[in-house]
Amino acid sequence: MASQLVDRIGRTTHDRVKWMGISMPLTGGQITGYDSERLAFAFTMMNGDEAVPCQISDAAMDELAGTKGTPSIARQAQFVAHREAIERIASNLYDEAPRFKGYVVRIFTKHIQGASP
Repeated sequence: MASQLVDRIGRTTHDRVKWMGISMPLTGGQITGYDSERLAFAFTMMNGDEAVPCQISDAAMDELAGTKGTPSIARQAQFVAHREAIERIASNLYDEAPRFKGYVVRIFTKHIQGASP
């Protein structure tokens, strides 16, 4: 795998492209699983070689699916069914956010409203 390019002032390839006014979406990563403490489903997205941690709240996933009260055991299937839309939202949020070490992309219901499934 090619290593992440970093310019002289520390911008990664993704950040440099964003700085130039062009969006470069994150790519799909791995499913991490359900976090029962945060009531959120965790997954990663890839920015080149860098894994970006992401989470979507139960309420946001239900909003996207048009349902309520999905049991935690069914969250992975729900995530897989709506993965494309969830990853698109995560990528857009990543583009808009100031990034720092340890940053986690978190999707809440406010991010789902107006997003197409």
